[in-house]
Amino acid sequence: MTNTLHRRGAEEDLKKDYVIFVSMARGINREGSAPKIHEFLRICQRHNPINIGSSKWGSVLQDDVAFPDLIANLKDGATSAAVFTDLDTLREVMAELIEADLGISINVSGLLDHVQECCRGNGIERHSVEHSLGFWGSSDRLPERELLEFNTLCGHGLVSFNLIRKMIDYVKMRRLTPREAAKIMGKCCECAVFNTDRAERLLEKLLQT
Repeated sequence: MTNTLHRRGAEEDLKKDYVIFVSMARGINREGSAPKIHEFLRICQRHNPINIGSSKWGSVLQDDVAFPDLIANLKDGATSAAVFTDLDTLREVMAELIEADLGISINVSGLLDHVQECCRGNGIERHSVEHSLGFWGSSDRLPERELLEFNTLCGHGLVSFNLIRKMIDYVKMRRLTPREAAKIMGKCCECAVFNTDRAERLLEKLLQT
């Protein structure tokens, strides 16, 4: 199960939002996995991800996290991820990971047809598929849809609704550019799956309303 399944938005936006990450199982392949996690991150970094990091250490969007430090500090079992915006790059990353054969689980969140296309293009079949069933319960208490599109870009929902509202207001008042506001929101996401490019595009759309 992954909390990156809950990303909300139109299909056109989701076509430019792919998260690839690793996970290990205690007692099976967690022990001694640190070098494999480091290699996973190095492979992803070579393809210029929008975001990269680990829930154990944070992401490179944060001012005090540099990629070499990230590698140096991650230990066995540290769930780590990278975010990409196009299928061609995702396909290249997957090809390198297949060749590396790290022996740990590689997961991809994205539109199912597109992820399947990347797998088959690299001569493999995906192992399994997980779906998000959406939000259940008192959904009438949720904020506006456009706020959820930003908030769900962080798997743990750490980008608060009030901060999102503030960033939208600042962009509309020209106090921040969409790129600057997207980076501020992205810094709040400890799990390193926030897509700042997508957040920037969403802010640009809101400027036109």
